[in-house]
Amino acid sequence: MQISIKVENLGNVREVLAKLSGPQARGAYAKAVNDTAFQVRRAMKEEMAKVFDRPTPYILNSSYVQMATPDKLSARIAPENKRDSVGIDPQKILPAQAFGGPRRDKRSEVILRRAGILPNGMQTSIPKTPYPGSDDGRGNLRGPFLVQLISYLQAFGEQGYRANMTARRKRNLQRGTAKQVGRRYFVSYGRLRGHHLAAGIWAASGTHGVDVRPVVMFVRSGTYRPRIDMDRVARDAGVQEYLDKRVRFRVREAAGV
Repeated sequence: MQISIKVENLGNVREVLAKLSGPQARGAYAKAVNDTAFQVRRAMKEEMAKVFDRPTPYILNSSYVQMATPDKLSARIAPENKRDSVGIDPQKILPAQAFGGPRRDKRSEVILRRAGILPNGMQTSIPKTPYPGSDDGRGNLRGPFLVQLISYLQAFGEQGYRANMTARRKRNLQRGTAKQVGRRYFVSYGRLRGHHLAAGIWAASGTHGVDVRPVVMFVRSGTYRPRIDMDRVARDAGVQEYLDKRVRFRVREAAGV
């Protein structure tokens, strides 16, 4: 979303504004635009908290403000280009959530696909009953657990090969510790390849590996329906009214009255 200066309803600050120099006025306008942009950013965050299913703080705080300047009296609110080690880039996820369309692959899915583990046309999903210790309570795998899983499956590429688990570390994981049950991970491709378990990544633990549980399921690529109406968010935030108010405040501030 982009916010540009539209000076309206100046009311009793017109005389004050007339006393300001051009640069002073433009500086006041830029501050008012930025005030409004951050107000809209707060409204976007509140909207995401309402319409998304258990959004992480990472996603809720992913929008940034490209601030206005006296020479460019417009501000832009957009997803920030950031990501964690195996997670998702907000620049990819938020547009699909807002306007609908295919869900983009998470970075972990890209890694698994490149390693030949995740079939084309499929993405990952957490089982209805998450594997113990795997999820963050918001429908996502915990970062450290996901790194361990990818490392165990030797899925890190050439640049990250040192992160792949050694045979010794695998044996230690399979033995377990006093605090963590031993387990081994394996991949099933379901009926596609004659496997009796559903497609996904599974864990076997217990004596002779008799306790078998799903960790990550392979599912058909998903599609989002539109969830965020940015025009409605801006309307509910009262953008023009808020901008008018902040212009009046910033003009008085610049004039020292």
